[in-house]
Amino acid sequence: MRIDIISIFPQYLEPLNLSLIGKAQSSGRVDIAVHDLRAQTTDRHNTVDDSPYGGGPGMVMLAQPWLDALENVVEQSPKISTRPRLVVPTPSGRVFTQAIAGELAQEEHLIFACGRYEGIDERFFQQAVQGGQGVNANVNANVTVDVDRISIGDFVLAGGEVAALVIIEALTRVIPGVLGNDESVTDDSFAPGAMQYLVEGPIYTKPATWQGHDVPEVLVSGDHAAIARWRRDQSLLRTIAVRPDLIQGSSAEQFDDHDLQVLASAGWTFSQGRWVH
Repeated sequence: MRIDIISIFPQYLEPLNLSLIGKAQSSGRVDIAVHDLRAQTTDRHNTVDDSPYGGGPGMVMLAQPWLDALENVVEQSPKISTRPRLVVPTPSGRVFTQAIAGELAQEEHLIFACGRYEGIDERFFQQAVQGGQGVNANVNANVTVDVDRISIGDFVLAGGEVAALVIIEALTRVIPGVLGNDESVTDDSFAPGAMQYLVEGPIYTKPATWQGHDVPEVLVSGDHAAIARWRRDQSLLRTIAVRPDLIQGSSAEQFDDHDLQVLASAGWTFSQGRWVH
């Protein structure tokens, strides 16, 4: 997978060289490059923004430097058969989930546009979808991308860099070979399948007794079926406590009979197509 990131603060993305993502780059599973948007400016002030049409507070990022940067990124990137996906971290995008992380992990080429201020001139996205006509149009006139606006939550940051770090780490984890054990992702909170509507329950490690607190007996019983059932029950109970919206977004078909008994013991029943609590 190839990932390019465009930002006015390239140093913000240095954590991508650490931990699992750094190892994924070293092993060749992911190729990440960071690009400075200001390198595409032509004036002595390296201007990337201006006041908004229609008035109002804040500044808007200029379309032309972004188009020029996009063309340069595509031109410099290894030739890939599919059209790149331009990921735009923004509060006005679709909400990021584990399922979307898996979706992005299937892409060959992702380009992250890390905006700042009030955002990027909308005409940049219109032109990027239609085909680039920037300063490099003579060599790259057919640059087109799929634009994907993604939000990491109902809050606002100063820029897209932190959100890009979140998205990239989440999607990189599910690329085969990045984790030491690929099966680890199947037990994650929100993982497609049995955990899709659940968060993980409590976890423990050595010693068996610490500060008067014991590890639950079932975890040291050696009964793998009982352990799996206990963990599932704990996930159900924790989800009810901290993320009841996940249960509300599911149907009874997502749960087995024992799951439904656990939910019922906590006051949750499924009736006439919806959960009642």
